[in-house]
Amino acid sequence: MPSTPGGRYFVHNGILWRCSNPDLDDDTRQRLVKDLMSARRDVGTAKRSGDDAAERDARGRVHEAKVALGERGPTWWDGEDYNRMKPENTPYAEWWTAVQAS
Repeated sequence: MPSTPGGRYFVHNGILWRCSNPDLDDDTRQRLVKDLMSARRDVGTAKRSGDDAAERDARGRVHEAKVALGERGPTWWDGEDYNRMKPENTPYAEWWTAVQAS
């Protein structure tokens, strides 16, 4: 998966997705990723059991972890956010065209 110049996004299935904040220290990043993965597992468990309240709670924890990682919420840089946009519709259009050509 290619990352944009400056490392703010990676491209998956033709969509820009925000990267984690590179300024997080390793211990914090590892803890947050562990929390995120646990919450994602809990979403699946709750869905399989039909427990709507547990699913809402787990989805809330997923969101909290992603905000803490910098993947959602306020950007970890100054400037616009192009999260979940097609690169060709952003200032990354020229870069994306070059990536696809190579």
